[in-house]
This record gives sequence, structure tokens and C-alpha cells, in this order.
Amino acid sequence: MGVVVGLLLGAGCCLVWLSCWTNPAARSRTRGWTARVQDMLSQAGLPDVTPGALLGVSSAAGLAALAVVFAVTRSITISVCFAAMAGAAPWLLVRGQARRRRVRLRDVWAEAVDHLASGVRAGLSLPEALVQLGERGPDDLREPFRRFGQDYRSAGRFGEALDALKARLADPVGDRIVEALRVTRDVGGADLGRMLRTLSGFLREDARTRGELEARQSWTINGARVAVAGPWVVLGLLATRPETAAAFDSVTGALVLAGGAACSLVAYRAMVHIGRLPDEERVLR
Repeated sequence: MGVVVGLLLGAGCCLVWLSCWTNPAARSRTRGWTARVQDMLSQAGLPDVTPGALLGVSSAAGLAALAVVFAVTRSITISVCFAAMAGAAPWLLVRGQARRRRVRLRDVWAEAVDHLASGVRAGLSLPEALVQLGERGPDDLREPFRRFGQDYRSAGRFGEALDALKARLADPVGDRIVEALRVTRDVGGADLGRMLRTLSGFLREDARTRGELEARQSWTINGARVAVAGPWVVLGLLATRPETAAAFDSVTGALVLAGGAACSLVAYRAMVHIGRLPDEERVLR
């Protein structure tokens, strides 16, 4: 009995000590990281995948690559390098899918707003016009607006349904449109059709301008990818030779690989930063 009491007392003292040293900023950063990853998954069309699941897939891919490359080359340093690449691959694939989907949505938002304006002119209420987008809107937006219709019909709360729609879209343009519709619904007024037509014009102009700039700068991104991938493809081919694998297993070889990885990462990030337009932030989350 005395042992149990002592363990409970020690556990209580440990919890009190941890509570005194808890960093609220660290918790905020963790929540911020989780929110950013969840936004990326939603933008990629994977809203049901959690950040933990993505992290698990990344870890599994890295371990599988480590085992396969080590079985082929018998070099732990080369295996670690390719395991790191394989672990980063799921994140890069999801990020690329999210970026491509944002580009597609940017091109169809104006069409969606035109559908809304047509529905309002036809006499539909704003919620009914939004529900219609789930059936007749652009293909990339039908599923989120179909689920908006289900939320609105089940609860009848327009604001909560808009919040759920905004979370599913996880798109900066969608945030602006949703908040504009919320303000219009709350304040009222007879200029809803004019506001929607003006918004459609702004969206088309923004999509056209960003499309032209991205088309001109895409060669920089592609060149950076080829330049980064080239040395590692050569390393993969050379690693099948036992003498090459043995050379990279030394301290000098490990330093060479670490330096090459650092240079590749820094150079790629610099080229991407120079050649790509900054992504829009979700300021109306």
C-alpha cells in the first residue's frame, strides 16, 4: 500500500511540475501546424485524411525505402538519404495536388459566382442558390456545395452551414466569397446581384493575371526540379556498385552526402522562392 501511495504522490508531483513549465506558445504552434496541414489536405481534395495519417504514411514510405535501398546497396548513409526523400514524397505529392486544385478552383470561382447571380435573378433565395451549385455548378465545387445543402437542410442554420463549407473548401478565394455572402445575408440590401457580378469580374481578372505570371515563371520551377533530381539519380545508379557504396559509408562520404543534400535543398528552395508567386493566405479562416 505504501508503494502505491508513493507512486501516486510522485505522479502528482510530476504533473504539477509539468504544468508549471507548459509553454502556451508551443501548444499554439502545434495547433497552427495541424491547421496548416489540414488545410493542405482539404485543398488537395483529401478532407477526411488527418495530419497524423499523412505523417504515418510518410514514415512508412521512409522505412520501406530504407529497407529496400539498404538491401540493394548495403550502405546505410545512401539508404538514409533515399529514405528521407521517400519520406518527403507524400508531403510533396499532397502539396502539389493542393496547388493544382487551387489553380483549378481559381479558374472556376467566377463561373460559380455567375451561377449564384443567375439564381438570385431567377428569384431564388441566397441559400437556395448556394444549394443549386451542388447540382449545376462547376464539377470541382459540386461536392462541397452538395454537403452544404445537406447541412443547411438538416439544421436550417445558414451561418453554421457556411462555416462548414469554408472549412471543406479551405481556399482563400472561397473564404472571401463566403464572408461576402454572410455579410450580404446579415445586412440585407437590394444590390446582391450587382455585388455578385462585380465579384465575378474581379475574380476573372485576378485569375487571368496570375495565370499569365505563372506561365512565364513555370520554366524556373521545372529547371530547379531537374537540377535537383539529376545528382541523386546519378547517385542511385552508382550506388549499385559495391565500391561506390563502400566509399560513401565512410565519414568523408557521409559528409559529402550531407553537404550535397543541404546544397540541393537550399538551392531548390531559393529557385522556387524566386520563380513562384506567393500563395494566398487564409486571412478569413
